[in-house]
Amino acid sequence: MSTFQLLLLIVAGGVFYLFFKQLFSGNHPKRGVDFEAKLPDEQIGGINRPDKTFSRPTVQPTRMEQLLAMTDEAVEKEDYEEAKKALGSALIIDKNNTEVLQKMGYVCMKTEDYREAKESYEKLLSLDDNDDMAHVSLANVLHKLGDEAGAEKHHERAIMLDEEYAPHHFNYANTLYDLGRTKEALIGYKRAYELDDSLEEAEKMIKKLSE
Repeated sequence: MSTFQLLLLIVAGGVFYLFFKQLFSGNHPKRGVDFEAKLPDEQIGGINRPDKTFSRPTVQPTRMEQLLAMTDEAVEKEDYEEAKKALGSALIIDKNNTEVLQKMGYVCMKTEDYREAKESYEKLLSLDDNDDMAHVSLANVLHKLGDEAGAEKHHERAIMLDEEYAPHHFNYANTLYDLGRTKEALIGYKRAYELDDSLEEAEKMIKKLSE
């Protein structure tokens, strides 16, 4: 074997060595396995081919989310009629949506549409009779409508479901005070203030009724 042939053999051996080293090292792209992206996935491919840049699509809000956002914006502006329109459209999409029903009840109270508010809160309670906030809201509506027996029933139900929530006692006391039942109202105001001494209105009523 000549010196030249020996040199070719050594070079060929070196090439094969490097090839098999790369093959078994796992540092080459495997069939069926993607290259790991070296850029944030919001923008891939823009370095070598700016015309081939792919951006992550913006997630569009659902129609329900849009209507709820419109409602909140209208309420913030105290445009309650516009809020009712948005909520009415939302109820067409999902008549049992509790968030929509809660907001509708609130907006109807603001516009003094008490019968419509009553329907919203009654619907909420048909979906979940243990919703204490729906009970107290319905109690306030019934009081406005002159149904004092119904108001008292739902105030007591709300308190039974969450006895430690001061506003339930405060709201019931307000109803009792309006009915001229001041001794019972005083008990309610005291209980509310005992649970939450930040309720300044309860403290004022306690002082007023204790004179």
